[in-house]
Amino acid sequence: MESQTSSETVKLAEYLFTRLKQLGVEAIHGVPGDYNLHLLDFVEPAGLLWVGNANELNAGYAADGYARIKGVGALITTYGVGELSAVNSIACAYTERAALVHIVGTPPRASQESRLNIHHTLGDGDYRHFAQMSSHVVAAQTNLVDPVTCAEQIDAILKQCIVHSRPVYIEVPMDMVAVPVLADRLRSEVSVIEPPRSPNHDAALTKVLERIYAAKQPLILVDGEARALGLIDGIHQLINSTKWPTFTTGFGKSLVDESLPNVHGVYNGGYADPAIKTFMDGADLIVCFGPHFSSTNSYQWSAIPKTDITICFTWSGIKVGNETFRDVLAKSALSQLLQQLDSSKFKTYSTDLSLPRSQILPFKDAPSGSKVAQAKFWRLLANFLRPGDVVLGETGTAAYGVREMLLPKHTHLFTSVTWLSIGYMLPAAQGAALAQRQLVASSQYHSLSSARTILVIGDGSFQMTVQELATIIRHKLDVVVFLINNDGYTIERCIHGLNQGYNDISRWKYLQAPSFFGAPKDAYTAEVRTYGDLEQVLGDKAMADGKGLRMVEVFMDRNDAPAGPLFDMIRKQESLQ
Repeated sequence: MESQTSSETVKLAEYLFTRLKQLGVEAIHGVPGDYNLHLLDFVEPAGLLWVGNANELNAGYAADGYARIKGVGALITTYGVGELSAVNSIACAYTERAALVHIVGTPPRASQESRLNIHHTLGDGDYRHFAQMSSHVVAAQTNLVDPVTCAEQIDAILKQCIVHSRPVYIEVPMDMVAVPVLADRLRSEVSVIEPPRSPNHDAALTKVLERIYAAKQPLILVDGEARALGLIDGIHQLINSTKWPTFTTGFGKSLVDESLPNVHGVYNGGYADPAIKTFMDGADLIVCFGPHFSSTNSYQWSAIPKTDITICFTWSGIKVGNETFRDVLAKSALSQLLQQLDSSKFKTYSTDLSLPRSQILPFKDAPSGSKVAQAKFWRLLANFLRPGDVVLGETGTAAYGVREMLLPKHTHLFTSVTWLSIGYMLPAAQGAALAQRQLVASSQYHSLSSARTILVIGDGSFQMTVQELATIIRHKLDVVVFLINNDGYTIERCIHGLNQGYNDISRWKYLQAPSFFGAPKDAYTAEVRTYGDLEQVLGDKAMADGKGLRMVEVFMDRNDAPAGPLFDMIRKQESLQ
């Protein structure tokens, strides 16, 4: 048995929150409930901000947004009623690789062991139901019931969260919150030691280099899981050293610098510009990083590259054509590839490749008296963006529209990928804005001294999670909201039910929402109906450079939508009427 070298102890809650702080977590999202109240007493003394959300679903979305900017997020819910309200958001984080620590305050051990019929249970004496429900949407679970092993359990599960970039689930019984645990492990931070190199490593690298040197029309495709895999710096080195044409998926957009001349924006498969489609179809090598080929992310699977010409850097290893080299770590493989790559042996392109790239639309090309429409709105809105902004495009027309925008360097884009639970982006904006502010304050945000979080959301999605405006206001976060008022669920009308009443929603007085949720009387609000209105609003210093919540309501026709696979359906339906 390993001997203890120290008798110093801390309370279990102190240990847990110290570990989270060491991982870079500076804020805890969540909602108080009677089984977690004693746990919450330790949050602020640990130097962490207690956010306090309107409900647990929003708290989970917000912690997800925080994690995607800061690296790791955390939320606390109460047993049963609280944790189940958060499960939808946890599933989103699991699906789209956000590292969340979900802490659940549970009834005392004695109550559980005696199978007492108490509130927030199903009344059958079985206290494992809810952990079993959550088990399907987390990378790992642990139940802190033994003071002897608690510290080790916490460290182990946090490693799982970091390694897999997915949620983990920690149960803390009420009577365990203040029990003493040994503190000696806190002297060193939780770290993930890279495992020994796989026997497949060298073989994979040899095969990758062979394919690269043989390629006559290679290109790079960056998908969203490249972020969680830690590949972004290496990808930029590869883009700069090879000068190969580079595309992203919607999930990967903003992960690479779009100002680089060989970065050509989102590849949307069968709906791509003909010149780009022809070029992609002619490629004999596609080096793909962090693939996440869901239907939404791949334009109904039309943007998935052909297997036989593709090298994929994935979680399970490196895949070269149909051959998979398992357990080869993508990050270390890319690092070694960059070291070994011989520039004299791979294909280079002339500077006049002439592939289309995303463009910002000047306002002179939008008649000031014309109604705002999706066809021009997104490229006009791109004029408003600055380096370091966080941009969120909610599920619906916004999710496709933001993909058209040319993004400045260091911009972070959130767009719908796979889970597509409408309402996600408003709470996520709260979490992202908080993480952004903390990074700016600590001088860890691209050397920028200020930045904004910009949310574009439809009226239907807004109604789902609107309460989180209050949290944004209470914490004085710098968030700009562009609300698209197109009178209902346009995204659903595109799919089915163009004129069906079930795609209608209640008509709110949206610009009164900031006041209702506690914004100062001078909080910026504006209404946009024409391109002239839009130009005036975007140029207003109070909106562009102001502080706190600013909200703009943009009116669009109910059946107006960007180009794309789903939205072509609506035009077809209209033409048949």
